[in-house]
Amino acid sequence: MRYITVTALSHPGLLRDHNEDSLVAGPWTLCGTATENPQTLVFPLGTPLVVAVADGIGGQPAGEVASALTVRQLAALGPSLSSEQAVREALNLCNRAVYTAAGRDPDLMTMGTTVAGAVVLAESLLIFNVGDSRVLDVTGDGLRQVSVDDSPPLPPGRRTTSLVTQALGGATRFSAITPHVATAPLTAGDRYLICTDGLTDPVPEDELDDLLRTHENGRAAFELWKSAIEAGGPDNITLALLGIGE
Repeated sequence: MRYITVTALSHPGLLRDHNEDSLVAGPWTLCGTATENPQTLVFPLGTPLVVAVADGIGGQPAGEVASALTVRQLAALGPSLSSEQAVREALNLCNRAVYTAAGRDPDLMTMGTTVAGAVVLAESLLIFNVGDSRVLDVTGDGLRQVSVDDSPPLPPGRRTTSLVTQALGGATRFSAITPHVATAPLTAGDRYLICTDGLTDPVPEDELDDLLRTHENGRAAFELWKSAIEAGGPDNITLALLGIGE
């Protein structure tokens, strides 16, 4: 019987005074907290299982509220996410929920979040994102990004940017989104990394690839987190390692 493993970790980093990231794995959510010790969950393969990270937009109020609202909505909708269209509709619901919550409280005005993740189905994977949090395929010969960054073009010589071209919420007036959603085949042994830019901005992709080739599950999550901390830990760090076993 095939099964799903999810190893997750979330940490504020070294420079931020609190964690605005959130995470969902099936019915389990982790919001605005710190877990230096990776947690591994095991799920049966069958019912749609959503695994995602949400990164509250820095420099704007209540990013942790927007990210928590998003992952809790996805946790509730997770078992119904059986198609690309269902995922798009769920992300649009999350976007409206963030704007609705912001409209009720002036202290939440312009709060927003990115989101990236995957829904594991019996024979396939639905990959999705809005913003610059990422989904990376670890299965092949090299790390391969399968999400689509919503970021402006980078000038020559620059590897990262804090700007995003779309997010859930984040503006004074409602703005519709166009989620990125794609389907990939699923086989035993597949591995994916789902993470916020607190990992991918400070740590080059070749270093991430080396760590994921060398380690698995909890040790891999710990080493990824440590690499971001050793690079200065400039942002909140949240990641989920998704694996298919049998």
